[in-house]
Amino acid sequence: MARRPTQRTVLTPDLLLKAYASGIFPMAERADDDDVFWIDPTERGILPLEAFHLPRSLRKRIRQGRFEIRVDSAFAAVIDGCAEKAPGRTETWINADIRDLTLALFREGYAHSVETWREGRLVGGLYGIALGGAFFGESMFSRETDASKVALAFLWERLCRGGFTLLDTQFLTEHLETFGALEIPRAAYRERLAAALVEDATFYPAGAGTAESLLQLFSQTS
Repeated sequence: MARRPTQRTVLTPDLLLKAYASGIFPMAERADDDDVFWIDPTERGILPLEAFHLPRSLRKRIRQGRFEIRVDSAFAAVIDGCAEKAPGRTETWINADIRDLTLALFREGYAHSVETWREGRLVGGLYGIALGGAFFGESMFSRETDASKVALAFLWERLCRGGFTLLDTQFLTEHLETFGALEIPRAAYRERLAAALVEDATFYPAGAGTAESLLQLFSQTS
């Protein structure tokens, strides 16, 4: 991974968008760290939309309708959920600056969340940044089994139906590999990014967001 020097200039939403558009993204060492580092991995994680894999067990979970799916209804709560401690994670890379800037991008229409709710409680979800036909997945969290996985499946459907061509996962994890994520070299990623940025995509496509529409799309593309 390539890490650029600590960013000490004033961070703004516009600067953050320019960073994403050039292929880099910010992280902090921990929540109480005032410094932000620009990350530029030599190998970039992506989830090819055309090769998305939906595990059979998760298809069953989606058919059951255990979770209610909402979009952009509790964005700040999703960020906070992603930053909270969880098994195997005692620190977060989301510091106050990154949180505030991402909330500003949400208010400007660039940041979005996909949320899983059950019985009126937010139990999981994810958030990211949308630019053109590129979606930069930032983080996800789960307070119940499969809650974040279901959110990822509904994100995939929304991106496909909305005309997106790139789902950037930043890094590759075993969790994401089960959905078809892989790593590509920095140069190949930047080519994909440049092509995606000029696409005219929408995060609110008609017909997205139901179990029926998701499973129908998956059956058509698998």
